[in-house]
Amino acid sequence: MRALLFSCFAPRADDSPEQDSKTPTTPAAATTTKKKSVRRLRSATGRLRSLSLDDLSRTLASSGLHAFTVSELRAATRGFSGSSVIGEGGFGPVYKGFIDDRILPGSGLEPQQVAVKCLDAEGPQGHREWLAEVVYLGMQLRHPHLVKLVGYCCQDHHRILVYEYMARGSLEHHLFKNLLSSLPWATRLKIAVGAAKGLAFLHEAETPVIYRDFKASNILLESDYTAKLSDFGLAKEGPQGDDTHVSTRVMGTHGYAAPEYILTGHLTSRSDVYSYGVVLLELLTGRQSVDRRRRGREQNLVDWARPYLRRPDKLHRVMDPGLEGSYSDSAAAKAAMVAYTCLHSVPKSRPRMREVVELLEPLLEMRGDVPAGTFVYTAQPSVKKVQAPAVVVVVGDDKADGGGDRCVLPRGAGGEPPRQSRDRGA
Repeated sequence: MRALLFSCFAPRADDSPEQDSKTPTTPAAATTTKKKSVRRLRSATGRLRSLSLDDLSRTLASSGLHAFTVSELRAATRGFSGSSVIGEGGFGPVYKGFIDDRILPGSGLEPQQVAVKCLDAEGPQGHREWLAEVVYLGMQLRHPHLVKLVGYCCQDHHRILVYEYMARGSLEHHLFKNLLSSLPWATRLKIAVGAAKGLAFLHEAETPVIYRDFKASNILLESDYTAKLSDFGLAKEGPQGDDTHVSTRVMGTHGYAAPEYILTGHLTSRSDVYSYGVVLLELLTGRQSVDRRRRGREQNLVDWARPYLRRPDKLHRVMDPGLEGSYSDSAAAKAAMVAYTCLHSVPKSRPRMREVVELLEPLLEMRGDVPAGTFVYTAQPSVKKVQAPAVVVVVGDDKADGGGDRCVLPRGAGGEPPRQSRDRGA
């Protein structure tokens, strides 16, 4: 499909200069021809952006994506009801919907829940970002750790994207907005590895892609916490051939963008690696990359935590208290070192994402030194009386933070804990 797409935009023979069709006879000529072919390849996405809507619709029709109408998506989301909104970003509101044969008769799409993202005409993003997502997710890139694009709508002024529905929402929600529970250590590692695999795939694609906006809110989670990258509106084709970087307008999110990218506008795959290091640090600490509510140096996560990442004996000072000590010390130390190298100030000293995957994946099996979690046992009263508040007895203390086994005992009728038997033989 991709080769067919690029061939549609290749210059015709009668449009090309005569010397371009000749076989190069010198190494210099061969190099020049190679660079020209790379430029043609890299400009294919740009050419898509310049198409008229009619030509664009014909091109997208061969992509395998479903072309929705506004009325179909209105039915799928109960009239774009406010109760169906599951999120909102720079692009616009995102609705939860459902599609089946009743809404799309004869479409061939299996009944499924979907996420419907509508472009806000007055928002900071527009047709360019909408088209970037269609091109990357719908026509070029397929991977288990990239969110699946089901279809799109390009009707009148409407620009809508339809994705597979991710039941667990964003990593940002679980780390910073869910006050009732904390992600377990094993789940955090699984998310870190999955997101790393998604980035590695982008960087190693035939036409490398720089994600440019890697952050916790763009990592979506399936019901089993499989991580998938979403929102490719700022993605950029990476340097090829002899090029070392892509010069572009600085865009992204404060706290995640690499410092050299902010200063120079030079974008490389190592810029994504830095952003990944920030998210890995968020997974370890449970803190946001930037938090103005904290004091002084602690407002910037990287500045505060980086000095501890190479010190296993002090790493516990920055680990997320929500983990309650239930993590592998050795795995945490190794993951912290990966974050440290990803955050290196010199881009070339940062690892490639494939190397990050190779370093993190073995940590999923390191569970030997994970302390047992809190055990709560509720004793049932032997007689039917009014149940008074319980007493919690903590047994053991294998971590300095007070984690240990807990036994919840019912109070007696008078409000006192049940007395132990005085009979030594009991």
